[in-house]
Amino acid sequence: MTDILVVDDDENMRTALCEALVRGGYSVDSAADADTGLRKIEVEKYRMVVSDIRMPRKSGMELLSDIKQSHPDISVVLVTAYGTVDTAVEAMRKGADDYLLKPFSADVLDKVVQRVLNGGAQADSAKAAPQRPSPAFKKPTSKERKIVTQNKKMLELLDMAERTAASKASVLIQGESGTGKELLARFIHQKSDRADGPFVAINCAALPETLLESELFGYEKGAFTGAAARKIGKFELADGGTILLDEITEMDINLQAKLLRVIQEKEVDRVGGSASVPVNVRVIATSNRKLEDAIRQGRFREDLYFRLNVIPLVIPSLRERPEDIGLLADYFLKKFSGDSGKQVSSIAPQTADALKKYAWNGNIRELENVMERAVLLCRGDMVMPGDLFLPSLPDTAQPVAAPEQQATGGTVEDMERKLIVGTLEKAGNNRTRAAEMLGISIRTLRNKLNTYKLESKGA
Repeated sequence: MTDILVVDDDENMRTALCEALVRGGYSVDSAADADTGLRKIEVEKYRMVVSDIRMPRKSGMELLSDIKQSHPDISVVLVTAYGTVDTAVEAMRKGADDYLLKPFSADVLDKVVQRVLNGGAQADSAKAAPQRPSPAFKKPTSKERKIVTQNKKMLELLDMAERTAASKASVLIQGESGTGKELLARFIHQKSDRADGPFVAINCAALPETLLESELFGYEKGAFTGAAARKIGKFELADGGTILLDEITEMDINLQAKLLRVIQEKEVDRVGGSASVPVNVRVIATSNRKLEDAIRQGRFREDLYFRLNVIPLVIPSLRERPEDIGLLADYFLKKFSGDSGKQVSSIAPQTADALKKYAWNGNIRELENVMERAVLLCRGDMVMPGDLFLPSLPDTAQPVAAPEQQATGGTVEDMERKLIVGTLEKAGNNRTRAAEMLGISIRTLRNKLNTYKLESKGA
């Protein structure tokens, strides 16, 4: 006897359900439509059928009715992305043992299957009275951001990301700070068969080597002073899902060797541990620097680069996507108008021109911040140029500019270097304050200092 028959016309969903159930220890068979499923039921014995509701020719609801007429001993769990309480009531009335709303986690699925197959008071109560659908693992929130673009390169990049999302291969996303690398990583996760699993992100630039190792791989009680209890690392927390290693080039070279082993062997060694822990994790890494340069400088392992760069994705800067500037500005205008409760509905033509002429060294993140500020400063229902509060810039594209400063003559790089030096002096060598004055992140400023071999003291 086979434990479970999965019936779903969506191949990706069918495969994901089967894999989740197999990991749960069940024997599983599958069918691409209701009629095929019924034919299999006549030949093979199954304890349970897990079926999608919306399918061509014959729906999951009709399949449920057929099964209950011919094989009332087979339990049935229905799955749908279009659930309502009325549909749930109808499913329970027709004999469904439970009803799941997409998306749901493997854990939720496993609990439902265990409860239904094992019977008991909880299962009996489910049959006695219609219930609301089992809770979904994730629900969209108003804070979720989407990728907004009409740029040809970006559309091609999204198409490639979506086509490779179902793969287990590692992904390397490169691009300037503020271009949306983490957003693209989340897009890949949501389009993969791991979407119901966890998405765990860690910033490799934010932690020193010793702490980063503990965060990534965890540690055992007593592994070092202060380790009062076992800590589960990010890789274990991401088991069954995706881990994002943000700014991978900032990782110490010694720790890179340990990361390489985790990717190769699919297991982690907790600090102070004596046994390896297997993990099933899809790795996505990001960098705002060219890893090839870091390899030549001896700061990044070439073998790790090859492991990460299986699916290479490079996000263009906002300067390379001029057609997206107005589109994104409108998107952020609507977003922040709604968040703030202000009735700001449009962008003046001269404001749109100013946005297009600006260099956007901080890319989409900077544009988002500017539009949030503009909505707050706007006195009417239309954003005017003064509401943007942009630094005074020459018309030529200039990566960074500080308020009350002008840079003229020389190359763009020369101007940028002078502006950074001048802003740092004005900020008393306080990098945090200088970054604020320049309108960029502290990480971007730090990278610029490294690029131009400039030294700075202070926070």
